[in-house]
Amino acid sequence: MIAFRVLAPLCLASLALAGTTQCNTGSAKCCDSTQTATEAENSGLLSSVGLNLGDVTGLLGVNCDPLDILALGASCNANQEPVCCTGNTFGGLVTVGCSPININT
Repeated sequence: MIAFRVLAPLCLASLALAGTTQCNTGSAKCCDSTQTATEAENSGLLSSVGLNLGDVTGLLGVNCDPLDILALGASCNANQEPVCCTGNTFGGLVTVGCSPININT
């Protein structure tokens, strides 16, 4: 029983770390939504934070919070999307260079 109490948390921690391989070049985030650069430009989101369409690669994460993938049971809220973002955050609202990740593995 003592071995179970010691090994179980270690196994859970290793499962949490396994999800990090999906985001090994950026930071994991939970975003309220993601948009393509064209969608963001059409909605005025890019201009509101001073970005040009040519400055954007990948998806834009909108209103993102950091995802602590080392925390046990780490997940996004039901209405948020888990993404890996390699770019900067602009105006505290838009993060560039995002791609979807699966945190339920």
